[in-house]
Amino acid sequence: MGLICAAAAAGAVLTGCGNNNGDGGGTGNNPLSPSQAAAATGSSTGSLTQDQADRKALVARVKVSYEKALRAAVAAVPASKPVSAELEGSDVVGPRWDTQVATSDGTVRSVRVDAVSGKADQPRTETDEDGDDRRKLAGWLKQATVTAEQAARTATDKTKGTVTSIELDDSDDGKLMWSVDVVTPKGWNKTTFDVDATNRKILREHVDTD
Repeated sequence: MGLICAAAAAGAVLTGCGNNNGDGGGTGNNPLSPSQAAAATGSSTGSLTQDQADRKALVARVKVSYEKALRAAVAAVPASKPVSAELEGSDVVGPRWDTQVATSDGTVRSVRVDAVSGKADQPRTETDEDGDDRRKLAGWLKQATVTAEQAARTATDKTKGTVTSIELDDSDDGKLMWSVDVVTPKGWNKTTFDVDATNRKILREHVDTD
């Protein structure tokens, strides 16, 4: 979604948000430890693609779930609601959540949250929004009756894994939805779910096996 998408950091391979409390509960929100990652796929990564190996390495380093990152972002911007969270990182840059939240008038603020410590940086107001963008997003926030956590739970109920990205967006036919990426420890593939933001129905499911 051009309106709210954060730019992907160089070397990052994960796009797309799990939790063990309330509606955001379930296994989708518990990043795997390095030992769990090794047990899931074996000690060798020779059979993995580069993207799969990168996902495995990055997820193993994460200690803060997408839900906790969004909580930190919302706390940093009073009276805001979650819009997106994306796990980023590389061998050089540690894992982080690039999150976006918005106030009721549709003003978007970006908050970077350390995926190990949970510390949130100072919010940054997006400067590329115009009045139409803000009005559109404000309408989405009113229309979305499904929370980010509920959408993530819908995705991880279907495919067990770690949520690495979640974003409020609209489909090609204009349906408001949450786009959720789930990385599974078996093969370290990424599955993208489009979840209707008004009724939690899965509109689309796509597996990235690269």
